[in-house]
Amino acid sequence: MRHESALHTALSCDDILCNILLQLPPESISKLVIVSKRWLHLICSSSFRHSYLSRWRVGFNLLGFFVCNSLYLGRPQGGARRPHSEPALPLLSTSREGDDMKFSGILKQLGYFIDSSNGLLLCGRHPKFYYVWDPVTKQQHKLPRPRMYFEELCMAFIVEGSPDDDIYYSVVRAKCESRFDENNIVTIETFSSKTTTWSYFKLTCASTISLSPWTSGTVIGGVIHWYAAEGNVAIYDPDHQEKHIALFKLPGTFDFDEQVLGESSDGCLQYGWSCKSGLEIWVLEKDLGGYTSLFSSKKQSNVNWSLRYKLNFKIMWKKNPTVATKCSTRSKETEILSFPPQNSESVFIRSGSNIFLYHFESERVEVIQYQGGGSSILWDFSKVVPYYRRAWPHSALCHCGNSKT
Repeated sequence: MRHESALHTALSCDDILCNILLQLPPESISKLVIVSKRWLHLICSSSFRHSYLSRWRVGFNLLGFFVCNSLYLGRPQGGARRPHSEPALPLLSTSREGDDMKFSGILKQLGYFIDSSNGLLLCGRHPKFYYVWDPVTKQQHKLPRPRMYFEELCMAFIVEGSPDDDIYYSVVRAKCESRFDENNIVTIETFSSKTTTWSYFKLTCASTISLSPWTSGTVIGGVIHWYAAEGNVAIYDPDHQEKHIALFKLPGTFDFDEQVLGESSDGCLQYGWSCKSGLEIWVLEKDLGGYTSLFSSKKQSNVNWSLRYKLNFKIMWKKNPTVATKCSTRSKETEILSFPPQNSESVFIRSGSNIFLYHFESERVEVIQYQGGGSSILWDFSKVVPYYRRAWPHSALCHCGNSKT
């Protein structure tokens, strides 16, 4: 009896209960929210989530794929206009939560898809209006109008959590110059939800630089990676003291049919390309200081890329005959689509309007079922991006996931 009393007293203390829950694996945590409202509130709180995610790697839930038609981005006068029958923000839903989002009407209010991070959506209409939408709180935040006008630009979306129930984010707009041989300055404008204002900076590069327009940067650990001209990648760390942007070469040539960037399972930059015959996945090696040495270099950086996977599409389909026959892949080209978040073991590929997830270790092709008009998408002109949210319990009873603007 004394033992049961001591156990009850211990579990009644939030600090002790929190320390116990921090020792449990992710698959157990999601089941414990039904124990009581107190346990639900504790697990859903940002303070516990922040502590838990610093110890454990928690997976992501795929909600669907957003489609962004490049014909409508930065549309010149007299350029292609989006038909009224075509939604500005199409979502190929793969989940019930994606279905709810799709039919709620919120996507009609946000403009075009730009980027997503930690479940938050960045949408808008270049170059005047931008919105951030939080799927947990269902809140839509309109950013103030940018101060600078960029005829062509690329962007990045950085989201960071904190232990005090707040989510902070930054939106970066970078000017894209077409005069590659003359320019080593990149002009950027950054919005911070902490200050609720846009700030203007000029970044210097050790060599001439031209960022690729109408693209979104890949963010790893708060560091932005942008495509640049002539087969380069540009890296910018907003927290670095020097306002410097580093430039380095991608592996191989730079005239592949499709190219994607992402974060590997060990926190490195990974790069994938595909052509008609197959694909390759490369990983950028880090030195002891990470990538910090790139920003202090006075010349274009030489980096080490490691080839992680090489895949022949013809052999892949021969090993997956059932899927190949069912989806009629023989008459359609196969290409790389994107990486899952923080994942080096699989990659999204596409053949026609079919989307697949290929698992390198098992050599298995998994069909991704989605709801939406995939056959009506102009795939050659569209960027199709998987939309994920971290697999963490949420509750309307808890004040978690509040966005601070």
